[in-house]
Amino acid sequence: MTATHHLVAEGLTLGYGDRTVIEDLDLLVPPGRISAIVGANACGKSTLLRSMTRLLAPRDGQVLLDGNAVHRLPAKELARTLGLLPQSPIAPEGITVAHLVGRGRHPHQGVFTRWKREDDAAVAAALEATQTTGLAERAVDELSGGQRQRVWIAMALAQQTDLLLLDEPTTFLDVSHQIEVLDLLTDLNRTRGTTIVMVLHDLNMAARYADHLVALASGRVHAVGTPAEVLTVDTVQAVFGLDCQVIPDPTSGKPLMLPIGRHHMSSPTPDLVSRRSDA
Repeated sequence: MTATHHLVAEGLTLGYGDRTVIEDLDLLVPPGRISAIVGANACGKSTLLRSMTRLLAPRDGQVLLDGNAVHRLPAKELARTLGLLPQSPIAPEGITVAHLVGRGRHPHQGVFTRWKREDDAAVAAALEATQTTGLAERAVDELSGGQRQRVWIAMALAQQTDLLLLDEPTTFLDVSHQIEVLDLLTDLNRTRGTTIVMVLHDLNMAARYADHLVALASGRVHAVGTPAEVLTVDTVQAVFGLDCQVIPDPTSGKPLMLPIGRHHMSSPTPDLVSRRSDA
């Protein structure tokens, strides 16, 4: 499938109360690609994602979906095109997994539209893809953190949108389930052409799975481009204040960041010695 929807931020300024978090930010989400937003804590990653799905109104600038401001689009119309998995979502008390995942079909229901076979099929496929079919009749609040996260991802998949935004989708997951979720999102992108934007803390996972990286620092885009263009020693130092080495990932060929702590500096590389002496 070919992606046809375009999501763009223009001159975006965002904040809470008197605090400005994002200032005059421009960003183009490449259609049909996987983008990962990375950056230090409190740099504005989640705030940006919230605004792109109209959960947070901009102080200035706008977010455009196919040329239309998302904050002016009817909620249901937007939800049929753009889905969001927020950070730490909260489920209604006592709701079962099947019912929660079924809520992903809400944008496809009209006032007088009854539940259809295609809705059942979408829910079943989402449960199977996230390996949560066996949890369908269990209450969400009885599940472990990792199980709940996979159920929320299933709900987002059941929505069947052309654009999917996920805020830290691998939170609470052990490493094997992290890989399964990221592989699943890659499959979704490759088979359906779904445009995916995700906030990730793990730089190496972001570089391995994303086609396009956006590095935020202090509410602005510091670097944007391919993983090879963005994940560099200089960018990691500027965005995270961290000394590191970057080598080719022997598995994917993408850049692999190796952090260097204070207790592992007995044999620093010449580049690091030079940079420290220049500082």
